Amino acid sequence: MATQEDAAGENLEKMNENLARVEELTQRLVQAFSARNPANPSLNGPDQELFAKAASSLWADMLENPGRIYEKQLEYWGKSVRHFMEAQQALIQGHHPEADQDEEDPLKGDKRFANPLWESNPYFHYVKQQYALNKQAIENAVAEADDLSPTDKRRLEYFSRQIVDMMSPTNFLGTNPDALEKAVATEGESLVKGLENLVADLEANKGEMVVRLADESAFELGENIGTTPGEVVYRNRMMELIQYTPTTEQVHETPLVIFPPWINKFYILDLKEQNSMIKWITDQGYTLFMVSWVNPDASYADVSMDDYVEEGFLTAIREVKAICGVKQVNTVGYCIAGTTLHLTLALMAKRGDKSVKSATFFTALTDFAEQGEFVPFLQDDFVDGIEQEVNEQGVLRSFIMSRTMSFLRSNDLIYTPAIRSYMMGETPPAFDLLYWNGDGANLPGKMTVQYLRGLCQRNAFVTDGFDICGEKVHIKDVTVPLMSVTCETDHIAAWKDCYRGFQQTGSKNRTFILSQSGHIAGIVNPPNKKKYGHYTNNDLTLDAESWREAATFHEGSWWPRWETWLKKRSGKLIPARKPGDSEHPPLAPAPGTYVRKKATI
Repeated sequence: MATQEDAAGENLEKMNENLARVEELTQRLVQAFSARNPANPSLNGPDQELFAKAASSLWADMLENPGRIYEKQLEYWGKSVRHFMEAQQALIQGHHPEADQDEEDPLKGDKRFANPLWESNPYFHYVKQQYALNKQAIENAVAEADDLSPTDKRRLEYFSRQIVDMMSPTNFLGTNPDALEKAVATEGESLVKGLENLVADLEANKGEMVVRLADESAFELGENIGTTPGEVVYRNRMMELIQYTPTTEQVHETPLVIFPPWINKFYILDLKEQNSMIKWITDQGYTLFMVSWVNPDASYADVSMDDYVEEGFLTAIREVKAICGVKQVNTVGYCIAGTTLHLTLALMAKRGDKSVKSATFFTALTDFAEQGEFVPFLQDDFVDGIEQEVNEQGVLRSFIMSRTMSFLRSNDLIYTPAIRSYMMGETPPAFDLLYWNGDGANLPGKMTVQYLRGLCQRNAFVTDGFDICGEKVHIKDVTVPLMSVTCETDHIAAWKDCYRGFQQTGSKNRTFILSQSGHIAGIVNPPNKKKYGHYTNNDLTLDAESWREAATFHEGSWWPRWETWLKKRSGKLIPARKPGDSEHPPLAPAPGTYVRKKATI
């Protein structure tokens, strides 16, 4: 039977082992930070003038109405002192604090505070109450900063929210009951594992704090993700062109080519067999081609939007026509590739090129008059910083774009995963979507600046025209049959903004669909799931709100509706085509080689 001395000896031995691991990890931590090549400092926050304007606005309000300011300050002080006294009393009496029945909990339903100790333990209850009070005070102060432009007001709201979220007590070990409970239960092992996870992430990203969202060891491209059979049939410096193996004896004569965004990898449309749009399209009897964009390094610094159009879009269309022996193709553009497909169609119209029979856009913006949740990042201070960054690095490095997107949902995509990994010592989940989300790509420097200045800031494509490949093109130049698929809760390409741009095209044959859910789930919505429905309305003269109110809701995926539309523009049935031809021999099996290149920091 083990004695207390034996148990103490085992605990001491385990502690010494953990201390040795911590010492080793600390050395690796220092080395990882020494390799850091940080982003331009101006990309870490807004110009300080924004906060100066807010302070001036509040100061002016105080001078005009000092009584109201003092009243709010006294209310804040009073609540803070009362919370402290309640916590003290609860500690003395040895029971949990009584909730104030007259006060609504502003954090009710917030999953960060689900642990019962936030209510039953006087210490944690006080910490939570004070955080809620501070949060409310900051939000009220921002709401009352009236002497600001609408843009500055939105930016102030965004950056103040980032501060509030960052200072949540759940983000610190001493005020996170979940992490403390696990540390006690594992005798500190969870903290050591958390440090190992932190060091591993820093080493993988050259000292940058990029939280790993998924267990990368659980996925292998071509093995259990991106598995639809096909062949790379063409390659240049910008892209690989994949032709998928047919699954039907006959296919429609007109092939389909999909242009995915080059911010991320194309296999979002081929995560697994059950939700693969690529497999579903081939199963419907189409010859399908997918563009897989190169992940650029500094040697691509001078690559422009023109290069993406000429060597990407136009070249892919040319090669698909040659392989299939046809004069026209159908096209799809997703996100930024949808925007660029629209530019390409306008250019082709100027050149009299009728190679595209129809175009479908997935969550694609063309009118940037309203910048949605990206308002904080599309003003001159940030864009100037990006321009300096790409001048120094040659590319906009993937982690900068990734962290920008993540901070739009910071609690879900930064803080919660960091807490689980670094404080709790948990291995990230084996989740294919999160694996894809972490597999980003760099953006060429010149292309990035053209996109931000010309499209996002100047909104040239719908105003005075955008210069591309020697032509000035306008959205009204596009006249081929079009379909636009947007997503109801999309925080990257808001559906109302997509709708407004789509209304301005020159096409007389337009179909607009609004899917439920967001930027990814609203698109990757296979019919077998029967999860999200969609809205249709043929009257595109209405404003967005009126269109939505008059729209018809349909249960289930929009994919079959789109396929019915596409079938009418895809010609007769012919014998299925094998990938490639004598002039386009297979170069590599799908998903190809370009998709495997990881972005380097």
